Amino acid sequence: MKNSDMGGAMRQTIKNHTYDKERALYNLQNADIISCRFAGPADGESVLKEAGDISVIDCDFSLRYPLWHVRQFTLEHSRMDEKTRAAIWYARDGEIRDSVLNGIKCLRECDRITMERTTSVSPEFGWKCRGLSIRDSFVESEYLFLESRDVTLQNFKMKGKYSFQYMDGLLIEDSELNTKDAFWHSRNVVVKNSIVKGEYLGWFSDGLTLIGCEISGTQPLCYCKNLKLIDCKMAGADLSFEYSDVEATVIGHIDSVKNPRSGTVKADSFGEIIFEDATMECTGKVMIRDA
Repeated sequence: MKNSDMGGAMRQTIKNHTYDKERALYNLQNADIISCRFAGPADGESVLKEAGDISVIDCDFSLRYPLWHVRQFTLEHSRMDEKTRAAIWYARDGEIRDSVLNGIKCLRECDRITMERTTSVSPEFGWKCRGLSIRDSFVESEYLFLESRDVTLQNFKMKGKYSFQYMDGLLIEDSELNTKDAFWHSRNVVVKNSIVKGEYLGWFSDGLTLIGCEISGTQPLCYCKNLKLIDCKMAGADLSFEYSDVEATVIGHIDSVKNPRSGTVKADSFGEIIFEDATMECTGKVMIRDA
């Protein structure tokens, strides 16, 4: 361990150590942790809990709860394996770069976290967070970003099942989403120039806008309020827009549209337009768009 004087404040450097005891570096402040390993027979949790103003570089983690209540941190070129359960909770003002984050429940109830060039396989990733910004990254998660707010995703690839539920304030650009249900009960979501593959997309959402997207999957965009599609494509999308308030301009073909509640759906062609068996008044219009 070394100390250095940076701007009048002493800063520690911790390098090439292995820690496995509980709270091994608890409340560590003003430190650079380099090429360390957090694993071992003691199997201690919360190794860096309550730390602040730390940089974690080229480290390996295999213990539970390593970064809880951490403030002003960077994590880069580091690896968390599947044993690193609930890795980053209640943290704020952090930067994650060029890392691998595995283990269930990786990120939760965090504020103002940025993530770049990072991959994660983590069920229940990103729950109840605020102010996340993620780019050039990949996440595989069964439940992704539940109840999070003010999230920005750019050049983001994901694989999951029940994604973006109960969110408020989400911007997705130039991304690829492979999911099942997505955007259920979410509000104020904008998706631009992205591939969106899924089933039952967007049900019960309010303020979902898709611009220049490629959308596929069965029964998309039903029970929506304030739904907008601008110059999108819908391949293999059947029974679309049921009971939705929608304004949609679709380039190309839609397999079928069923009982839009209000608004207008325009496309180049339709396989089937269904107005029957409605449980509410449906006044939506379906028409061929102008070339």
